Amino acid sequence: MKKRRAGLSRFVWRIAVTATGSVAVSLLPALLSAEPLPLKRAVELALAHSTTSSIAAADQTHANEAVKELRDNYIPQFTLGSGLGKSWGFPLSLEGAAPSIINLNATSALYNAPLEDAIRAARHEVQAASAQSKDKRNEVIQDTVVSYAELNKWEERITHLRSEQEAANRFEEAVAERVKEGVDSTLERTKAQLEAARVRLRLMEAEGSADVLREHLAKLMGVAATGIQTSNESIPSFPAAKPEIDGALSVDANPSVISAVEHARAQYLRAQAEHKMFRPTVDFATQYARLARYNNYDLYFKTYQPDNATLGVVMRFPFINYSQRAKAREADAEALKASKQAEAAKNKVSEETLRLQRTVRQMEAAQEVARLEYEVSLAELDAVTTRMDVGKATLHDLSASRAQMNERFITLQDTTFELERARVGLLRATGELEGWVLGSTPAPGGQNP
Repeated sequence: MKKRRAGLSRFVWRIAVTATGSVAVSLLPALLSAEPLPLKRAVELALAHSTTSSIAAADQTHANEAVKELRDNYIPQFTLGSGLGKSWGFPLSLEGAAPSIINLNATSALYNAPLEDAIRAARHEVQAASAQSKDKRNEVIQDTVVSYAELNKWEERITHLRSEQEAANRFEEAVAERVKEGVDSTLERTKAQLEAARVRLRLMEAEGSADVLREHLAKLMGVAATGIQTSNESIPSFPAAKPEIDGALSVDANPSVISAVEHARAQYLRAQAEHKMFRPTVDFATQYARLARYNNYDLYFKTYQPDNATLGVVMRFPFINYSQRAKAREADAEALKASKQAEAAKNKVSEETLRLQRTVRQMEAAQEVARLEYEVSLAELDAVTTRMDVGKATLHDLSASRAQMNERFITLQDTTFELERARVGLLRATGELEGWVLGSTPAPGGQNP
């Protein structure tokens, strides 16, 4: 793309100098005063400011803490409290505990098969959240890169159309003079006005599209829209097209597929944990209590002492629980659903990767056609200009040739951008997008398709 855009820029400058020298000179200080925003910096700002990335990061933190929550069941949990109260007669319990001045309890899991599977499931959810976070990050990068490239296209088009607008105005004035002199008909003047109006319409469309994209990028990056100006040289060169992309490799590297697969594994382990709820569990438990005489312990118990402690294990052997059986079957259904969703995600990414690969090939061919058509129209414009110098072509021939050149210029721009969009999508599908935009150094002169 470096050569293509460099060629377009040279042509735009040629038109600006030959047809609209005064306009180009008047625009030059404004262009020099604005500092272009490099693509890499735009992506970094978007990632730092993006709410999508922040939400994904919060989900990842939540998954990490869920693992700690389950794993910490093996660490004794201490509770310090008191059950103060006066007893009349036999010392009855207060909320299930004996009345005491101080009461200290500690419990922890020793053997718990369902808990082990739940911990493993939570660890897989961490991997799923990490992959999902990367996928959301790539989504922000893709949005920023595509918007930046499209804004760059409109900025180039605006420069071109402004020079063409001045040329169209000059042509309209020239035809008006020829009509006064009786050389041309009124119809020719109307045609000249129509061509100038078309250029103005395209310029308004380009400026409107550029303003919308600047506002979108401003929201992504958290900066003022008025200060956004693209730099074609900051867009890295796309990697060389591979003859064929391994579908399995692209699927394995895709974050959305990784997230779906890890979530399916987690759901399977959760189902296993629900089935293991019928296995025995062993917990550690201990309790210390400081008792008082005013609770009548010395009257109703043979031996009284103020300090008391219990240390041991609690074993449970569940064997009848129809509600738990139903819950386990529910978990099996969720695991099957997650497995099918992961399979669907793999198929979708594989198909999307193949579609994008074929789209890139098609757009490369379309860009080559558009480039050659543009070069032909440029040569024809030069030929018409030469014939005009020797009196073998008319002003209307020049106008028609210039209009055709403008059409081919716009077609080439649009085709090149669609190729860029497809290439960015393919890089995301194969897991190479972030490395391309943040990890590589742009070659001098911009990118080369």
